[in-house]
Amino acid sequence: MPELNRVFTDRRRAESFGSVAENYDRYRPQYPQPLISRLVTRPGLRVLDVGAGTGILSAQLAAAGAEVLAVEPDEQMAAVGSAKGIPFERSIFEDWQASERTFDLITFGQSFHWVDPEVALPKLATLLNPGGRLVLMWNRIRPAEPLRQEMERISADYSATTPAANSASNAETALQTLLQTSDFAVERIEASENLHYETDDWLNLVFTHSNHIILEPETQAALRKRLKTLLGDGGVSATNNALALSCAPTSERRG
Repeated sequence: MPELNRVFTDRRRAESFGSVAENYDRYRPQYPQPLISRLVTRPGLRVLDVGAGTGILSAQLAAAGAEVLAVEPDEQMAAVGSAKGIPFERSIFEDWQASERTFDLITFGQSFHWVDPEVALPKLATLLNPGGRLVLMWNRIRPAEPLRQEMERISADYSATTPAANSASNAETALQTLLQTSDFAVERIEASENLHYETDDWLNLVFTHSNHIILEPETQAALRKRLKTLLGDGGVSATNNALALSCAPTSERRG
């Protein structure tokens, strides 16, 4: 196993999302539809969505015809997701009990970095039906230049890396973890889309990321004020280079 970015050990960040659950659900983006279409290939596909948050990905998979079970540790996040009619079970994945249930597809939408891969990967392989796949997904939203560099410079003054940088780092860490273990064969699937955010919508999105949520209130206010001054009324034009790592087990470790 390679050296890992062990962000999952930072429980303050991992457990911060409930405080912004409503904004998380409102401002975090859905995944591009071409990715969803690649995943749900037939009605009734049995899907386990891990670290499901407020059920953004879960709801997209269900709308495409899948039977989705969501696992999410945070009570407030799970409450928002459950209101969409999706069954949620509250637990961190490492402790979650499958009770002999197995799945055709297991997904992590923007959440794989919150589990311990040394525990999760062996467990995941046992939960997949023959021919099943594990899919790790990220929206990687990158503002247009030179605005991106200016936002990163300001964020660095508050020791807060930007969401785009976080997503890229998390995806790369997961990819290297998977490629350096012999237990999964990995296929990269990408889909791009152009987006535009109004200024306040962009800032609301930024402050649903854990390294911004945990800032002290006065620090949050100062950072938001500087970013809003930079953006003015023009908002943010961005590209989402969404990534899915579709992983097939290469060894039989089920049951």
